[in-house]
Amino acid sequence: MWWIFLWLSVASLECASKDLINICMDAKHHKSKPGKEDDLHGQCTPWKDNACCAVNTTVEAHKNVSYLYDFNWNHCGIMSEKCKAHFIQDTCFYECSPNLGPWIQQADSSWRKERILDVPLCQEDCEKWWEDCKGDVTCKDNWHKGWNWTSNPRLNRCPVDAKCKNFTEYFPQPSDLCEKIWSNSYKYTTYKRGSGRCMQLWFQGVENPNVRVTKYYADLRNQAMVSLPAPLLLLLTLVLALSSWGGLRSDGGLWLSF
Repeated sequence: MWWIFLWLSVASLECASKDLINICMDAKHHKSKPGKEDDLHGQCTPWKDNACCAVNTTVEAHKNVSYLYDFNWNHCGIMSEKCKAHFIQDTCFYECSPNLGPWIQQADSSWRKERILDVPLCQEDCEKWWEDCKGDVTCKDNWHKGWNWTSNPRLNRCPVDAKCKNFTEYFPQPSDLCEKIWSNSYKYTTYKRGSGRCMQLWFQGVENPNVRVTKYYADLRNQAMVSLPAPLLLLLTLVLALSSWGGLRSDGGLWLSF
């Protein structure tokens, strides 16, 4: 009978892989499921046919200071428009993309339960971002944490001992910018746009090129799981089943809900 359980294991993992292709992460402003949003604003419009963001989120993404995260791009003076355009696009990608499944991780945070880690960015997107921002000024290389939030109204300010310097002082190379600025949410790659191996922050037209990329990495993950020894595969299947039926308690026991 073991082969029946093995087959069920493979089938379960294949379903899990498919689920990674079109999902929204559990975070502060994300919808629970992706769907059509005809009126997405500005640079977020490429996701209008299938988005994890709502219209008001995309409007706020274009403001210098928005209610999304109370984050001020101009913490070391006025950010240039060409640089800010990349951060707006980064925000649209993060808030709107339903194609980040393979890189979603659990997050221990008060404002989100999940985050992304090591999303492979296309070389052109990362290098253009760095090129257009290298003349701008900041005071930190990790914008996720370490800010002074004591101002009223609440806005991010530079830490007392931090100095405003040119972007290239904090991010000497394009890879430093893309990987450090959001705690390794992104990973710099040498893959080119259209390769099917890297995610594009920017795209135009009806077809979202990131769908193909997500499927590639979801399939890789699935293949890696299938190649595991049968006992471990069965154990993973049990974990998946428990997740579907109820779950594991924090004390190591299990609870079921039907």
